[in-house]
Amino acid sequence: MTETDKLSSATEIIETIPVGELNLVAMKGTENIASQINEYLVRWRTERESEHKENILFNNYEKDSYILDARCPRFGSGEAKGEINQSVRGHDLFILTDITNYSVTYKMCGMINHYSPDDHFQDLKRIIAAAAGKAKRITVIMPFLYEGRQHKRSGRESLDCALMLQELVNMGVNNIITFDAHDPRVQNAIPLNGFDTVSPTYQYIKALLKTYNDLDLDSHHMVVISPDEGGTSRAVYFANMLKLQIGMFYKRRDYTRVVDGKNPILSHVFMGASVKGKDVVIVDDMISSGDSMLDVASKLKAKGAKRVFCCATFGLFTNGLERFDKAQEAGIIDKVFTTNLVYQTPELLSRSWYKSVEMSKYVALLVDRLNHDVSISSLLDPADRINRRVSAYKQKREADLLAEKQNA
Repeated sequence: MTETDKLSSATEIIETIPVGELNLVAMKGTENIASQINEYLVRWRTERESEHKENILFNNYEKDSYILDARCPRFGSGEAKGEINQSVRGHDLFILTDITNYSVTYKMCGMINHYSPDDHFQDLKRIIAAAAGKAKRITVIMPFLYEGRQHKRSGRESLDCALMLQELVNMGVNNIITFDAHDPRVQNAIPLNGFDTVSPTYQYIKALLKTYNDLDLDSHHMVVISPDEGGTSRAVYFANMLKLQIGMFYKRRDYTRVVDGKNPILSHVFMGASVKGKDVVIVDDMISSGDSMLDVASKLKAKGAKRVFCCATFGLFTNGLERFDKAQEAGIIDKVFTTNLVYQTPELLSRSWYKSVEMSKYVALLVDRLNHDVSISSLLDPADRINRRVSAYKQKREADLLAEKQNA
């Protein structure tokens, strides 16, 4: 049994008292993943054995659903309000929001409008305000950190991410959980409050090893690539866990002009050992338009890379999927892995080059343990789980190769 299985087992003994009655708020656009998280919580708490379950401190510990009846209806003018239709007094409230989900719509003056990140953030604040300070503790689970890319000032600019964090804390939010923050140093804006940025490295590796059974996990056959200098630490961790070599691209930019709020990239320059004949894993925090990822993949294929796998926490694909379709047809990419923490279109899920990385069980583990005020260090540091997974894969790979050799 793996460490994750042990942690998620219904027989796990948790001696601590819950912080409060558990409730999960699924903001618009998070209904699917919230439903999966809820299913895990319901099953674990029903099956978990504990002598304290009948204690009044465990009141409503087992429920048919932990999802709270909350919504944000809108007036015809486009204005909205937050409504919570159940009591939250003394409850431990977890609010899940996906600020990238543009599929959510509302009517304003008879016209259909799609939610922007700003709309999602305003609705989040409305629900927090509707709780009116009655909840015992509020934790916001925001996988894609709102304004996370506007984390530092260059000239006369707003510091939107820092302002957002401070605003939530001032409204009564105790903890903020995000995934693969663009720059974790934004937590300096709220140094006395909880801020955890979680990396799904274990889930990437698990999905990669489940999808391909012919990977040779050694430095002679595989290399990990960072598409830019800012993501080097992410790639270094990934490479160290698999004991692979690392390469890096750095972006040559035109600092004389600004296009769409940033200095345009002139080219990607590679630094690292040869990738000829090797499988390559490109690791990044997000795929936005996909231009950088595909440019890097193209350059690696030109240098003789065997297969190219792209791993990113958030697959936004803001400029559509056609360029990735063409890249697959041209043999530039083999598979793209991104998590289900953000909205995935049906078209994306139908693509043969795409693999969704399941994260609902992991989020459910975080919620369950935080509700008990139990340490989540073992979840935040997946080194042991990765080592066991990789070791088991290598043993199976060696056995398969030996069987092939004997059959030949």
